[in-house]
Amino acid sequence: MSSQPVSTPASPPKPAAPGRPKDPEKRAAILEAARRLFLTEGYERVSMDQIASEAGVSKLTVYSHFGDKESLFGEAVRAHCEKGMPTSLFDEDAQTPLRKRLEGIGHAFFAMVMAPEAVAGHRILCSPQVIASGLPAVFWEAGPQRVQLAFSALLKRRIAAGELDIEDPQRASAFFFTLLKGEPHAQAVVGYCCGGKAECPDAHVIAVVDMFLRAYAVR
Repeated sequence: MSSQPVSTPASPPKPAAPGRPKDPEKRAAILEAARRLFLTEGYERVSMDQIASEAGVSKLTVYSHFGDKESLFGEAVRAHCEKGMPTSLFDEDAQTPLRKRLEGIGHAFFAMVMAPEAVAGHRILCSPQVIASGLPAVFWEAGPQRVQLAFSALLKRRIAAGELDIEDPQRASAFFFTLLKGEPHAQAVVGYCCGGKAECPDAHVIAVVDMFLRAYAVR
C-alpha cells in the first residue's frame, strides 16, 4: 500500500503590519505651513509641494497625514478654531455664572474672527474661485459649525438648569455669534478703518451678551 504525502494546510496570511505612527510635530508643522500659505497665496495657488517645502517635510509625508489638499484645508481651519476657541471654553461648570461664561466665549470668538489672518481668510473664501468649489462647505463644517454646536450644547445645559428660556438653542447659538461679528467684522473685511472711532472690543462683547440675556434669560 503506497503512502500519499500528507499536505499541510497553508498558513493564514499574516495581517499587514501597522503603518508607522504619525509624527505629531510634523503634523503641526504641516498645518502651520498650510495655514500661512493659504492665507498669503490663496487656496488655488498653493500646491502640496509648497506646503511640504514650507513645513520641511516630504510631499509623501503631507499626503500620509492629510490625504489631499481639501482635507488639509479643513484640518487647518479646525486647528485655527481649536486654538482660538478650545473645547474647554464650552465645558460644563455650574459654578461659573452664566454671564461670565457668555462673556468669556464672546471675547475669545471676537478676538479670533478679528485677527488679521482670519479677516484675510474670510476674503479668500468670498472669492469667486473658492465659492465655486467645495471649500465653503469644508470651511463651515470645520469651523463655524463646530463652534455653534458646542455652544448650543452649553445652552441646552443652562436651559435644563432653569437659567435660560430658549425654544431653539441652535438658532439662538447662530444669533449669538452673528451679533458678535456684527458691524466691526464687516468693516474689517472691507478694509474700513472706522475713521479711528472703532468701538472698544470689550464694550461690544458686553453689549451683545446684554442683548442675548434680555432675550433668553429666565426672569
